[in-house]
Amino acid sequence: MPDSRDRILEFMTEAESFAREAGELTLRWFGASVRAEAKEDGTPVTIADREAEKLLRQRIEERFPGHGILGEEFGETDEGSDVRWILDPIDGTKSFIHGVPLYGVLVGIELESEPVVGVAHFPALRETVVAGRGFGARHNGNPCAVSDTRELSESLLLTTDATAAATGRLGDGWRALRRRVGLSRTWGDAYGHMLVATGRADIMVDPELSPWDAAPLLTIVSEAGGRFTSTEGHATIHGGSGISSNGILHSEVLDRLSASLSQGAAD
Repeated sequence: MPDSRDRILEFMTEAESFAREAGELTLRWFGASVRAEAKEDGTPVTIADREAEKLLRQRIEERFPGHGILGEEFGETDEGSDVRWILDPIDGTKSFIHGVPLYGVLVGIELESEPVVGVAHFPALRETVVAGRGFGARHNGNPCAVSDTRELSESLLLTTDATAAATGRLGDGWRALRRRVGLSRTWGDAYGHMLVATGRADIMVDPELSPWDAAPLLTIVSEAGGRFTSTEGHATIHGGSGISSNGILHSEVLDRLSASLSQGAAD
């Protein structure tokens, strides 16, 4: 029986291969007039989302029969396995529909309920970030690391939707944080977190994240030397939210957001 380090290395290799193949599949529809449907939660889904997840599941089941799989489009199978693959076949479906290349194929792997592998592949950009616990993070095959920015006033802050962040549960905390940073932009979804992991941005805030959105982020950002937590400060992919940072600024970011979160809890 291989030890966990050998298993993680194997999972990294296969997860990257599967994500790249699924990404190539999505390009068949990218930039075309693709029809979107609304799911029960109101979010859009396309044929590309469904076909990419089908391909990912097929490859996992062929290579690792019995492994658990949780996917955004087709739910969970083989619950109880010590290995669970968590899939987002297209993270950033709205970008995909509009022909914007900042969408990605996300694969995260948990071993005994702990995140150990993360892959974020952006097919239209030809960018891939891969990380495994204890193996570091790599961007297009080269080691990557977070920034060394030490002051909020010099930082680049990202989110997917600044209006939603300002009017949602983060409210005053988001606005207070935004006033303190040097620059803020909406280069969002998973790509924003990857900009942090590769040192091109300093902070990414996601007020709402599903497990498949967050699945690779904790491993990737941590292995790049940063921190990934929920907005409450918990290092988990199951917290319903996510903050990536270079680590240096993380506590201050949490402090800025905490006032509105504390008020929300009190209400």
